[in-house]
Amino acid sequence: MNSESAQTVMLGDVEVVRVVEWQGAVAPARSFVPQSPAEAWKDNEDWLAPDHWQPESDMAVVALQTWVLRSGGRTVLVDTGVGNGRERPGSPTFHHWQGDFLGRLERAGIRPQDVDVVVNTHIHGDHVGWNTRDAAGEWVPTFPRAQYLVPAADDFHFGPDNAYGGGRREVDRLIYEDSIAPVHRAGQVVLWEGSHRIDDNLVLESTPGHTPGSSVLRLASGGDRAVFAGDLLHSPVQILHPSCNSCFCLDPEQAAASRQRVLERAADEKELVVPAHFGGAGAVEVRREGGRFALQRWASWTAA
Repeated sequence: MNSESAQTVMLGDVEVVRVVEWQGAVAPARSFVPQSPAEAWKDNEDWLAPDHWQPESDMAVVALQTWVLRSGGRTVLVDTGVGNGRERPGSPTFHHWQGDFLGRLERAGIRPQDVDVVVNTHIHGDHVGWNTRDAAGEWVPTFPRAQYLVPAADDFHFGPDNAYGGGRREVDRLIYEDSIAPVHRAGQVVLWEGSHRIDDNLVLESTPGHTPGSSVLRLASGGDRAVFAGDLLHSPVQILHPSCNSCFCLDPEQAAASRQRVLERAADEKELVVPAHFGGAGAVEVRREGGRFALQRWASWTAA
């Protein structure tokens, strides 16, 4: 896709707009999805390349993107990307990153003041960055009228009251302090656990494993179904091999179980699977194939 332009599709009465912040190669394929067999990439090169894999360099390719849902008269953002001007010393590409994400949103007809709800599927730096913006040296909410829905388990895990592994990493502290804590101070955060209904069309459900509070957003409107799967899937290879986690999953066994459960329902209920980081068409229908899953068809979009 052309990352400079937004794309849209109608699912029932809900308009879905895709806005890409960045896309490119991120890591060697089998470092990115460590347990994935080499043949899973090589045997599917015809459709993995170039949107999901660069065979010549063996690099996995991803997109960082936000999904904008216009539902029930409200504007809902699903994840907010990396953000500008962040201290991310462990991530050279996004350390002090400066991009035109807000400009892309506005060109798609979405102004910050028009956003009613922000969904953070989990608290990782590439999902919460545009929660805030720099205003004269102070981090303030980017979306001044929005309610920010944050999984309570992640807020506890990554916040100052708990530790990550044997101790909170510096990057976790930076992400929380510049992208989560300012929204708390503004009184705009709603913490939720288990499930949380946004409106008649949209409901959040906990799918832990990638992080303690990792979640998906389900859409059901008219005859259409979709699941915005966050980081349950980083590569389409994981649809073919759902037991294979990304290198970022904190609880591998729990993450694989959540992934299996979401894919089973998606196949049985014909939900469009919309992960956070798929390039190309960005979303795909899946089907059962014996005891496994296969790709049915990719989503079709029009220019926004």
